[in-house]
Amino acid sequence: MKLLAVRRLLRIQRVVIRYRLDDLLFALPLPWFLLALRFVLPWRWFPRRTLDLTRGARLRLALQDLGPIFIKFGQILSTRRDLLPEDIADELMLLQDRVPPFDSKLSVALIEEQLGKKISEVFSRFDVEPLASASVAQVHAAQLKSGEEVVVKVIRPGLKPIIAQDLAWLFILARAAERLSADARLLHPVDVVQDYEKTIYDELDLLREAANASQLRRNFEGSPLLYVPQVYWDWCRPKVLVMERIYGIQVTDLATLADQRTDMKLLAERGVEIFFTQVFRDSFFHADMHPGNIFVSTVQPWSPQYIAIDCGIVGSLTPEDQDYLARNLFAFFKRDYRRVAQLHIDSGWVPAETKLNEFEAAIRTVCEPIFEKPLKDISFGQVLMRLFQTARRFNMEVQPQLVLLQKTLLNIEGLGRQLYPDLDLWNTAQPFLERWMRERVSPRALLGNVQSQFEQIPHLANMTRDLLERMSQPHAHDPAPPWHRRKDDWLLRLLGAAHLGGGAVLATGGPLSQLGHWPAGIMMVVGLYLVVRR
Repeated sequence: MKLLAVRRLLRIQRVVIRYRLDDLLFALPLPWFLLALRFVLPWRWFPRRTLDLTRGARLRLALQDLGPIFIKFGQILSTRRDLLPEDIADELMLLQDRVPPFDSKLSVALIEEQLGKKISEVFSRFDVEPLASASVAQVHAAQLKSGEEVVVKVIRPGLKPIIAQDLAWLFILARAAERLSADARLLHPVDVVQDYEKTIYDELDLLREAANASQLRRNFEGSPLLYVPQVYWDWCRPKVLVMERIYGIQVTDLATLADQRTDMKLLAERGVEIFFTQVFRDSFFHADMHPGNIFVSTVQPWSPQYIAIDCGIVGSLTPEDQDYLARNLFAFFKRDYRRVAQLHIDSGWVPAETKLNEFEAAIRTVCEPIFEKPLKDISFGQVLMRLFQTARRFNMEVQPQLVLLQKTLLNIEGLGRQLYPDLDLWNTAQPFLERWMRERVSPRALLGNVQSQFEQIPHLANMTRDLLERMSQPHAHDPAPPWHRRKDDWLLRLLGAAHLGGGAVLATGGPLSQLGHWPAGIMMVVGLYLVVRR
């Protein structure tokens, strides 16, 4: 792995030199001693071969040459037109679905190998020319023998060694950052890279993507908000995916959307609603929502429906994270900055000794200016910088389990900015969040939680009995008198009962815990009964 990492570093260096990406660095307002480096770098002494390319084209081509991890980074950047110059953003958009394809003959060979049949035996028509090509796979249009129009997605060959090399360097940089910088340790870079490693390798398994698409389709079955194509499971394999072909307008094709008189305001609002529905109602969200994966149906432009493809990356939240995030957002929308600060302290995101008043004032200073403004008037770049400064000041830690959610939020915000710059993000999201919070404490939800807690009682009782039996085993080599051992056994059993009750308290969670610790009482009685029975 070390040899591969060194080879990859040399490859990255060659690409940087070839496209003169150091020009982008030296164009920044750097200290004089860093700017002086441009006079001592050997490759800058020779004539350039990329003078006929714009800086955006050079950056795009460099990311393409470096492979899937760098291409995905460019895809994320392409949605942030508020942070990038227009010429660079336009070039990076080409990374979303116009990555150069690989040889079609190799694509056909891989499909036949995976399916175990000739192309002509499965499809009545197969377009050798790719319909689209992305960082991890490319797509061919086809028609099944039964007549359905489909697309066939096939994984690019030879990706794993490249990804392994890139990840090796990411881990090296992350560990170095954690050792050298206290600020970096707050961001948990190693944990973030580990999460990304799992995500990128999961994306190479198309059976996982097929399962994700089926789940997302089921979650929005019959919904006017989102349509997900059907998966044809008979022809899906780890490196081949066959699914329904969709016809729609790419979400960034604003001219075509305007020509069909699409309600852009409603389209932007529905995008926000889809995000909150996935995160809070389903706890299952599409986490790769760059514009290349999103289309708009042409059926009802006055009531536009999104179409989502490429479900290789999805995210989910635990009930605890869900509840914590909802309460934070709810307090945020209400401008209750003290509540936001208290929630951060209670959750352990900031140290317990943090002064509540100071943290509240810092959050207010960052967040207050962005309310009651449309997206076009908000400088999210400045907001993010201020938030990072606040995090560093109060030793606030980034939670790795929310990285995918944060990435999706960036995509959604960038997309909303393009569709309808006057969108009031806060007023669009607040009613949905309030409705979800009410449903969480509705009688039906509480009844479901009560039933769930009672179903856990036999399991917890068995666990406690096993624990007590292990703790009360006779001590063969214990020189203490018998009455001491009996006293210790009784004490351990009582502690086990207390442990059982405490575990039940933790098991309740969510809004049910506001009703009191009645499951803890039940569990304590069960534990005491077991003690007496012995």
